[in-house]
Amino acid sequence: MTFKRITTNPDVFNGKPCIRNLRFPVSRLLGLLASGETRDSVLKAYPYLESEDIDEALMYAASLAEEEVIEFA
Repeated sequence: MTFKRITTNPDVFNGKPCIRNLRFPVSRLLGLLASGETRDSVLKAYPYLESEDIDEALMYAASLAEEEVIEFA
């Protein structure tokens, strides 16, 4: 799977995946959603983000979950 809106750059956040070369890590976006923020509230708080950024961040997270198995005790 390829992602057009998620980029990595070693000079930005130590190469962590970010949204469209912005200094906005995918992990921050996913954390906001996981903490209960709505799509609309995120887009209002961060007007440089687009709805498609959220869609792709969720697809990215789903693809990572497919690849890695974590055992819980």
